[in-house]
Amino acid sequence: MSATSLQGRVAVITGASQGLGREMAESLATAGAAVALVARDRARLEAAHAAIAGRGGRAGWFVADITQEAQVGALVEQIGGQLGRPDILINNAGINVRKQIGELTLEDWNRVLATNLTGAFLCARAFTPAMIERKFGRLLNMTSIMSHVSLPGRAAYSASKAGLLGLTRALALELAPHRITVNGISPGPFATEMNRPLLDDPVRNAEFISRIPLGRWGQVREIGELAVFLCSEAAGFITGADLLIDGGWTAQ
Repeated sequence: MSATSLQGRVAVITGASQGLGREMAESLATAGAAVALVARDRARLEAAHAAIAGRGGRAGWFVADITQEAQVGALVEQIGGQLGRPDILINNAGINVRKQIGELTLEDWNRVLATNLTGAFLCARAFTPAMIERKFGRLLNMTSIMSHVSLPGRAAYSASKAGLLGLTRALALELAPHRITVNGISPGPFATEMNRPLLDDPVRNAEFISRIPLGRWGQVREIGELAVFLCSEAAGFITGADLLIDGGWTAQ
């Protein structure tokens, strides 16, 4: 068996109904994991599940709002009953509000922090006890290049992602004695729905690409392949790291 095989593992992926979350779900399923798809949109979850099942993969879908403590708690029982106790958690669910500080409301701020940071905390707290018991686990937090740098109008998003990076490092130290690794993946410019405002504007899109050293948007499969590696036995000595996958953006 390959060192990057996930055969026999159970993975929970939040925000798995579209974009990078769905790509990671499909990649982990291809590598052999049974995947629990978690999101709020039932129709998109069903589509993601069908795509995995169509390739012979094993998956289940679960409608939940990960900002709600009770719903996260219920997920533990639901996923355990259907797929088995998870070995892998990928905190991918995230939202962005692009507003200048004078236009950013407290509601905007709280909504972004609740989804991007508090939701990751709630899921980590809920799913790690079983990993601790078995002395194995992989936890990935989808951070962002906005954990390291920023852009105008990204105050709430950057704050949430910087906080998520801090949570990643703290949990890596806390869980290391239990042989659980905790890492971040910081995507740069990827052509996903979250970046639709840029993708649909030819002028802004061209200007944005001109700032990427590799001269292109990231391909979603590249995130999936990285996630498989970090969740595998091959990455067993990597913890507390944040892997930048940004075409060179933050190297400038």
